[in-house]
Amino acid sequence: MNILTIPLRSSRRKWLRSLLLLVVFTLGVSSIVALNNVSRVVGQSLEKKLTAFGANILVYPTSDTLTVSYGGFNLGDMLVDVRYLQEAHTTTQIRGIKNSANIASVAPKLVTMHELGGTSVGLVGVRFEAEQTIKGYWAVNGSYPSGGAQVLLGSAVAERLGLAPGDDLTPLGLSAKVSGLLLPTGSDDDNVVLADLSYVQELTGNPGAVSFVEVAALCAGCPIEDIVQQIADTLPGVEVKALQSIVKQRMYSVNFVKQLILAVSIIILLTACSMVGLSMLSAVNERKKEIGVLRSLGYSRRAIFGIFCFEALFIGALSGLVGYVAGYALSFKVASVLGITTDANLSFVPLHLLVTIGFVAVVTIISAAIPAAKASRIDPAEALISL
Repeated sequence: MNILTIPLRSSRRKWLRSLLLLVVFTLGVSSIVALNNVSRVVGQSLEKKLTAFGANILVYPTSDTLTVSYGGFNLGDMLVDVRYLQEAHTTTQIRGIKNSANIASVAPKLVTMHELGGTSVGLVGVRFEAEQTIKGYWAVNGSYPSGGAQVLLGSAVAERLGLAPGDDLTPLGLSAKVSGLLLPTGSDDDNVVLADLSYVQELTGNPGAVSFVEVAALCAGCPIEDIVQQIADTLPGVEVKALQSIVKQRMYSVNFVKQLILAVSIIILLTACSMVGLSMLSAVNERKKEIGVLRSLGYSRRAIFGIFCFEALFIGALSGLVGYVAGYALSFKVASVLGITTDANLSFVPLHLLVTIGFVAVVTIISAAIPAAKASRIDPAEALISL
């Protein structure tokens, strides 16, 4: 009989108490593991969904401006030279950065002015597939352009010119048909005519040129500043700017979910630790006589302290092992209930299992430290008198 076998025999003798303690702590560990896995998946899923509400990085050519004023009257800034980016080179370089996995969408645009029936309107060339990825709030009366000679009208432009889906714009000065009307968005899109990028490039005589590129980046894996810097490094001479208001709004939503789940996990952990501490304290009171006998047989205070700590270690390690496996399996069920299984990347990492077992074992030992210290201070003479 030694300090290793005594806790095991005690656990076997008090099997119901040990089992209940094991179940409580296992439930706590499995809940924390499941919440941690789900929070990670929820954060990734939430951020991907938020990319449908706009880009968070702008890439545009550097330009020189001239401030014009005369007689104290400021006429504003004028562009000295209009420059373009090359679509293929720019998108390829952005897709090739170190954190390319965080790039959700790259949407190039060519902006120009065109006259329709004597009215100047903005004509914007876009890649509609990429555009719909970052503007999931778009709603269209009709259909998106499927070919070069088709356009999508903003709601304000359509109302001003009295146009409807199916109308031919040739009499107004543009050889294209209206495929659909963009319902009001409250943004600049209401005041422009949208067409396929290749069609606008050919119309303006700027093959492969774009005015700027919008990038939707996932910021949960790394800071947005890193992505901006990587794009700037791979595209020298180009301005790269993060839209901080959008970035912070998204990260606030993602971090709020994570912090909420972290708070719940801490509460569960503290509750489980309290259960371990109370159970050990009760065990000390019940086993005063046993402790007195062990002390009279020559067991030191340190040995008595070690017996109760080892008993807690045994429960903690076993709870960590079973709880991690159960929590890992539970994560898939919770992700399925939340409908985010397509975004779930829940790989089993052995190192996480070992860390969980070690962490839970340490926590249980800390929880049992006070009862174990109390047990080690029991006077053997006083305990034996009660026999």
